[in-house]
Amino acid sequence: MNPPPLPSRPGPVARFFVGLWDVMNFTRRLILNLLFFGLLFLVLVAFLVAVGKGRSGVAPMHERTTLVIAPEGRLVEQFSTDPLSRALARALGDTSAEEVQLRDLLRAIEAARDDKHVERVLLQLDGLQPSGMASMREVAAALGELRASGKQVVAFGENIGQGQYLLAAQADEIYLDPMGSLMLEGLARYRQYFRAALQDKLGVDVHLFRVGEFKSAAEPFILDAASPEAKEADLYWMNDVWQRYLADVGTARKLDPAQLAAQIDALPEGIEAAGGDIAKYALEMKLVDGLKTREQLDQLLTERGVADADADHGFRSVSLDGYLAHLDGRRLPVDKRPQVAVVVAEGEISGGEQPAGRIGGVSTAALLRQARDDDQVEAVVLRVDSPGGEVFASEQIRREVEQLKAAGKPVVVSMGDLAASGGYWISMNADRIYADPSTITGSIGIFGMFPNFTRTLDKIGVHTDGVSTTRFAGAFDVTRPLDPEVGRVVQAVIDKGYADFTGKVAAARGKSVQDVDQIARGRVWSGAQAKERGLVDELGSFGDAVADAAGRAELEQDTYRVVYLDKPATPFAQFLAGFAGSRIGAALLQDSDLARAMLARTLPESEAQLRFVENAVKDRNGAPVKALAYCFCGL
Repeated sequence: MNPPPLPSRPGPVARFFVGLWDVMNFTRRLILNLLFFGLLFLVLVAFLVAVGKGRSGVAPMHERTTLVIAPEGRLVEQFSTDPLSRALARALGDTSAEEVQLRDLLRAIEAARDDKHVERVLLQLDGLQPSGMASMREVAAALGELRASGKQVVAFGENIGQGQYLLAAQADEIYLDPMGSLMLEGLARYRQYFRAALQDKLGVDVHLFRVGEFKSAAEPFILDAASPEAKEADLYWMNDVWQRYLADVGTARKLDPAQLAAQIDALPEGIEAAGGDIAKYALEMKLVDGLKTREQLDQLLTERGVADADADHGFRSVSLDGYLAHLDGRRLPVDKRPQVAVVVAEGEISGGEQPAGRIGGVSTAALLRQARDDDQVEAVVLRVDSPGGEVFASEQIRREVEQLKAAGKPVVVSMGDLAASGGYWISMNADRIYADPSTITGSIGIFGMFPNFTRTLDKIGVHTDGVSTTRFAGAFDVTRPLDPEVGRVVQAVIDKGYADFTGKVAAARGKSVQDVDQIARGRVWSGAQAKERGLVDELGSFGDAVADAAGRAELEQDTYRVVYLDKPATPFAQFLAGFAGSRIGAALLQDSDLARAMLARTLPESEAQLRFVENAVKDRNGAPVKALAYCFCGL
């Protein structure tokens, strides 16, 4: 019997690839194990940090503390990113997407007014990006009340913008860096117009369907310059807002508004007379009280306050974030008082579920429904800051407002910087509408757009052809010429949308459709002008709207609490956000390329206004025609 044959030994080439495969397998397992144990380590560290925070609580506030309000980023009604993204961005030092919530800024200022530990407030506003006049006027009013309470307010800037100056003007003293700048220049609104580029250069024919000669949102696609109607309407509300700005600054600084306007008209002569020194010119015009460097200001406040060598500024101070954490850290018993719920509707109105900072027909309606179903909620304030968007999504939200009222819960709308077009659609059925005099609202109108790329494709030799079972099948294909009969269909849909809009406004506001049409047709108004025309009930702040809602629910002062209804983050996201916000988490993430890559993918891209129209035209969700109620009317 012959012995079994020995297995053949693989050749050198085969042994090389087998060895290479073993090395790759080992490396793969090693990396996975390292990632696993690394993640486990981070979880343990985060747990220990959380336990430590729970034991130690928030550091106590000392007497004679200076509250340093130095906000960075856009002033918003609602964060547009989730807590994890914000925490990661801060840990990595990324300030490009920084945001400051209006409610947080107001809360800190109002708390400092009665806080015995806060001796003064220092405003450093260079990093603040104003979003509109209405919200800035609300902050300015809060600072004015703080100053009136006897707390000293000092403002300092190196390059103070016009919007930031409205807040700085409320201070007892304003200091500007000797090499800094401060210049009031007025309001302007310019846009790019694309008709020649689209039609003449690229061969894209844009068909615009609208109702209202003042509905200018999509004019840039069909014109080379603003229409006379658009210029007339814009200048009308902008002059109203600008005169109010001059009056506000004049009152705060004890300056004549007419003199301020004259100084702006004589700006070239004034700057030349000051030798081109903008800071010196600002001092001569009494816009600031002195010229100091940051070091000189710190020395001044150190002399007035309590010196602290370990503090960032050399004097005892607390930052805005630190002060908010202190306010949040105060341990309160479970509050079972009735609630006035606040639902924030900020951003463009789109269909379906949308993240924070955007208004979704489904997601925002769900928050209103949550308020309706919650027995603790007695009244609702809908805070609107929106240029509008899709008609159907706006109608979904408006219906929920009606359902809240039908359930016996009052609804009061508080308009922020902008509540126009679809933003007005979701507001009009409230029991009461509040707006700041400088709010931008109205724009009651509808439009639809249909781009056609037939000539564009023809330039590169591409043509569309085929068959259909009816004359209208495939008629909405953007690569085929638009049939005039299809244009009739689209215009009929837009006409119906406008009739719906004006009809609902008439019913909600107790007016005739004819009267509404006179103030509609896409025209934009300031809050004060809107009140004169019956589109707004009261001129007032967010606080006024809350008090009104509580009164309608028969809730007496101090017997209720205000709660914000936001889309909650997942527990895991909250956990990671807490870890990234800790000192240990920030240190671990600061030099992590992986974390930077994750952050770049997590932070949403900011969308330009034209992107909204592009998306609306592209994504019709099966509907061949989509009506839009949108306003390009921000400053």
